[in-house]
Amino acid sequence: MSLSESEINSLRERFARLDTPAVSDALDSLGIPGVLAGIQARVPGVVTAGPAFTVQYRPFERVGGEFHGAGNYIDQVPAGSVILIDNEGSTTCTNWGGLLTVMAQLKGIAGTVIHGSARDLAEVRHLNYALFTRAITMVSAKNRAKVTGLQVPVTIDGVQVLPGDWIVADDNGALVIPADKVPEVLERAEAIDRTESQIREAIQGGTPLVEARKQFGYAEPWKTRSA
Repeated sequence: MSLSESEINSLRERFARLDTPAVSDALDSLGIPGVLAGIQARVPGVVTAGPAFTVQYRPFERVGGEFHGAGNYIDQVPAGSVILIDNEGSTTCTNWGGLLTVMAQLKGIAGTVIHGSARDLAEVRHLNYALFTRAITMVSAKNRAKVTGLQVPVTIDGVQVLPGDWIVADDNGALVIPADKVPEVLERAEAIDRTESQIREAIQGGTPLVEARKQFGYAEPWKTRSA
């Protein structure tokens, strides 16, 4: 699904008004697995959403004294993208740090999600950058891991991510939405959020929880009902 910059910004703004539990429930209602298990927010309160720019890393054996850097792909990432890095969940070396964070912000990149590790966490938090990772460590990827693919399909714990699929992440974790399902998932997530708000308002007004859930269709919350 090819979208204009204004369309991407509009979708991002709508996702920013939701949380990942609502989006996850919307995916569940369609039978779509999307949770990127084990990936956690590293900057509290920061939310990101946008099309995935995928980066695949793999370990390699250094030959002789040859130096091998690990992050030059950043210049190819379009503004508004969420970088999704797959390093097989490695905790032995990083795939992200302070310099990449500075460059990502200068380029207008929306955030980074890593099936692996990052470092320079204090700097990342100071810059308030949207970073989500499997782990944190201080060990550099230089001469330990290399990029083996850009804009290629990657699989994280059985969930496939294609370039251009949408990544949504917040304090609850990160998930992926297939590109062709973004409008439907977003509409359902917004309906789920409205249903949750109706139930919350009802119980705060004294309605028993069981009754409020029944009244507003808790079993199928993507079908918003009027009071």
